[in-house]
Amino acid sequence: MTRILAYRFSAFGDVAMTVPVFKEFLEQNPGVEIVMVSRKNFEALFAGVPNVIFKGINVDDYKGFFGLRRLGDELIKEFKPDYIANLHDVIRTKILDRIYRRKGLKVFKIDKGKEEKEHLTDVWNLDKVQLKKTVERYADVFREMGFKVELSQKLRPLSEHKSGIGFAPFAQHKGKMLPLEKSFELATLLAQKHTVYFFGGGKKETETLESWENQIPNTKSLSGKLSLTEELQKISELEVMISMDSANMHLASLMGTRCVSIWCATHPYAGFLGFGQSEDDVVQVKDLSCRPCSVFGDKECYRGDWACLEEFSIQKVVEKI
Repeated sequence: MTRILAYRFSAFGDVAMTVPVFKEFLEQNPGVEIVMVSRKNFEALFAGVPNVIFKGINVDDYKGFFGLRRLGDELIKEFKPDYIANLHDVIRTKILDRIYRRKGLKVFKIDKGKEEKEHLTDVWNLDKVQLKKTVERYADVFREMGFKVELSQKLRPLSEHKSGIGFAPFAQHKGKMLPLEKSFELATLLAQKHTVYFFGGGKKETETLESWENQIPNTKSLSGKLSLTEELQKISELEVMISMDSANMHLASLMGTRCVSIWCATHPYAGFLGFGQSEDDVVQVKDLSCRPCSVFGDKECYRGDWACLEEFSIQKVVEKI
């Protein structure tokens, strides 16, 4: 059995995107297993995936060069890998790569396409093109090792009986998130014909969604009430998830649930559309040449009017449903 030690420590959505890649890679290469090293609280993402061993760590326990050297030594001693797959490529994982190369291990790392993405997010660039999808960038790491992997880009529903609509109206940055008044209006419209379940996390989000539940009939807030395992189970049972360009889109992909995704300052061209999700289910303001102005939605609007948010039509989302 060939063993690959892979690591990616953040962010939640990016780690979730590795799972369908692992599934299809391991199905096509039955003599391989992957040890996935990531944050402890991400473990449920990998539950039940054959030939994946999840190693959860507390990143703060391994600070600095000496902490990372200790982590590197512990992982080699415990798992004795044949290959190293760096699926993150940040300073922390670059140090781990160097440690493993010095020990004679073969290290392969993701090409994030930073220059391509910088060009894509240049607001004066009028020639926007689709970049390689992130899941293909993950698969490329295994291809460079000499393995074959063809990604199907197809959803695999995990539940036969699906009902209700999930709605995750929050994102980490303003540029990724509809104004809350628009999301509230969208939820109100959808709840006229469907049961709507709200997804979120953190105290402020939970308070907001519980307030919406009290104001909008036929809605239920699940924010702060479920473990990650329970949340994934619920997502698998939904007819459709509505999500910003955020982790919930990738959780829907993981559970084989269709996702209508909302893109504001960001754009699917950067490669972050959920695995198996249809481009026909992308909703965005199409005629803004400044989009995307950032990959992560973390920049201020250079125009100052946030047209990608303010001009967004929630009716387009309703039509998709």
